[in-house]
Amino acid sequence: MALHFDRAEFDARRDRLVIEMSERKLDALLLFAQESMYWLTGFDTFGFCFFQCLVVKADGEMVLLTRSADLRQARHTSIIDNIVVWNDRHGANPATELRDLLNDLDLLGCRIGVEYDTHGLTAKNGRMLDEQFQTFAKIEDTSDLVPRLRLMKSPAETEKVKRAAKLADDAFDAALPLIKQGGDEAAILAAMQGAVFAGGGDYPANEFVIGSGQDALLCRYKAGRRKLTKNDQLTLEWAGAYHHYHAAMMQTVLTGKVSKRHQELFEAARDALVACEKAMAPGNTFGDVFDAHAREMEAHGLTKHRLNACGYSLGARFAPSWMDPPMFYNGSPEQIAPNMSLFAHMIIMDSESGCAMCLGRTYLTTQAEPAPLSRHGLELIVK
Repeated sequence: MALHFDRAEFDARRDRLVIEMSERKLDALLLFAQESMYWLTGFDTFGFCFFQCLVVKADGEMVLLTRSADLRQARHTSIIDNIVVWNDRHGANPATELRDLLNDLDLLGCRIGVEYDTHGLTAKNGRMLDEQFQTFAKIEDTSDLVPRLRLMKSPAETEKVKRAAKLADDAFDAALPLIKQGGDEAAILAAMQGAVFAGGGDYPANEFVIGSGQDALLCRYKAGRRKLTKNDQLTLEWAGAYHHYHAAMMQTVLTGKVSKRHQELFEAARDALVACEKAMAPGNTFGDVFDAHAREMEAHGLTKHRLNACGYSLGARFAPSWMDPPMFYNGSPEQIAPNMSLFAHMIIMDSESGCAMCLGRTYLTTQAEPAPLSRHGLELIVK
């Protein structure tokens, strides 16, 4: 089997999940998030765009309900022994087959948790699920259960995060010589993604963000490529990905002369990121990290130019996003703890002046202040 962790690692994760299920008095759990299936079993696929469910009973027994296209994928990449295939056909209702499967597992009338908050369960499929389970069992939303367990990384996971961080640095190193007057965004993007692949990495869970000129003020990917001018700005947000574990970075790089406004925005971004680092320690919350960011932005007179979130957890993620909960935003009560991999991004978009400045990197939390995982520093880069 093509497993990215040894069996003891998966056994430990299952044991943690079973304990949590017992504390919540759950007889079974229906996992629809691909990240949950991957974390628990190693199952590696993009087949979650169709109806697919991993059933976990209170004693740790697992059964996967999937399509025929993923049967061999599950056998090859996971520790799942019991795989049931639902048949594609006109008018098929896989929720009915899931109900029948749970009946065979003696779960009629039991208390069952469901992962609703995931791209692996569309609204349509969720409605079919609810219709079939109205009288079959007592279901409740347990979307937070596995993500909370995934938040703290094991030593084996930490090694993959560090490998992803190296790939992110390699991607930036590949981009820097190409960022200059006349430089082509297409060549920059190709070099960055190529460096990740050449280093043994994976596709990221979402596209790299790349934009110059006015597009540097965007923090999402958009189609289309542009060549850099003499005095330009290029915003990049990218991630190294290794065995689906992500380490993200973000940076606005300038060409030519540095304007006064760009210098002001960079100093604010740097100061805010340093403040977030200090707040990213056990005893503080994710909300405290955001507050540190907000205070620095306010001190620099940039409240209206900042975003309402400044980062999030990272881990093993699948499309369409590498963002893991929780996020750094106002009032988030989640406690910072050691062995979290967290991405903090300072994003300043001044539409009035047309200037952008972004700075971000991934950290591993410790018993004290976090350890940055990039070999790059926090300098304003001008080419």
